[in-house]
Amino acid sequence: MQRHAIKPRDNWQATVEAQGLTFHTPEALAPGSRPYWDESACYEFTSAEVDQLEAAANTLQEMCLAAAQKVIDEKRYEQLEIPAEAVPMIEWAWEQEPPALYGRFDVLYNGSAPPKLLEYNADTPTSLLEAAVVQWYWLEDVRSGKAPTHIANADQFNSLHERLIAKWKDIEGYLQKPVYFASADYPEDLLTVAYLRDTAEQAGIATRQMLIQDIGWNDQKQAFVDTAPEENAMRTIFKLYPWETMMDEAFASECLQTYKDVTWIEPIWKMLLSNKGLLPVLWEMYPGHELLLEAKFVDAASGWQPDPGWVRKPMHSREGQNLTMVTPHGKVISTEGPYTDRRQIDQRLGPAVSFRDPAATDNPANPAMRWPVLGLWMIDQECGGMGIREDAGPITGNLSSFVPHLFRG
Repeated sequence: MQRHAIKPRDNWQATVEAQGLTFHTPEALAPGSRPYWDESACYEFTSAEVDQLEAAANTLQEMCLAAAQKVIDEKRYEQLEIPAEAVPMIEWAWEQEPPALYGRFDVLYNGSAPPKLLEYNADTPTSLLEAAVVQWYWLEDVRSGKAPTHIANADQFNSLHERLIAKWKDIEGYLQKPVYFASADYPEDLLTVAYLRDTAEQAGIATRQMLIQDIGWNDQKQAFVDTAPEENAMRTIFKLYPWETMMDEAFASECLQTYKDVTWIEPIWKMLLSNKGLLPVLWEMYPGHELLLEAKFVDAASGWQPDPGWVRKPMHSREGQNLTMVTPHGKVISTEGPYTDRRQIDQRLGPAVSFRDPAATDNPANPAMRWPVLGLWMIDQECGGMGIREDAGPITGNLSSFVPHLFRG
């Protein structure tokens, strides 16, 4: 595993915009900092490293499903802060196995030791278009000589687009059409939903897209309805909206009441996986496993900070928010955010993975060290590709850069 500084393509902004990535340089970025889509660098792997990552993700998927079964068997829902009213539908969906589409493991990896699981984004992962499409077209330009940096005989761990279309075709018979794609009104969410909708349409499935807040409820039909004048009942809904948030909404009771009549993607049992409480359960089941970091449940109300060499995470935190990390030398690094779960988890820090960037400047917004996190994408139960986010520090946040990758034999 190596990180190379390379020259970006001329007019790369227009190129990625044409491929759908419209927020390549968010306005929230500090002046002089790196853009979200950052092709001034790339990561190179060997084919053996890619094989190792793929095998690790497939193993983690099996382990996580076994951990979910343990939570169900031992009725540990409260420990994972899963509301009691959601439990009957979680258990029903787990047994019925309605369609599930995708997820993303976030792992630490340095190219020598086995990857270490940080968390599983099993319900609402984003950065999919970048991983499936944008970095693939970047690779085609790089290996064809259309980019300033020419790297011949390069490949990429990426069959995501083809796998998504194939998966939609596989589950098409379980879906009532049209399939509605819904998200909150955020650029990243809208982009991810639009891309997934496109893969469904390429599979021959009729779709519609709308905002999650525009979904209505019709008492007479006892159904969620769309915005058409006739208020059509919505029977298949892909929602890029967390289940734990849905359970706090005013429509939660209607959602649970009609759950058996609606195909929700992702299914509600994903609450068991897209939850930091999964990490201590995994460690209980597989103590010392080479793919895991030690993790334990803690009560945040105690006021104690994590020990040196540990990081504290709320059960449902996202985008690196509300984390407290204490380095092995005792330095405290914390992030702000809205997640204040009483029950949290402590996870032992993994091996530090960082690369010095020779193109960095003295600008504080563009420091010399870059810390990558690898996202291993699961399409249903199999790993189909990788995306890499990197930051100037060890916590990956919403504005951390996406950097393309390639591999050679």
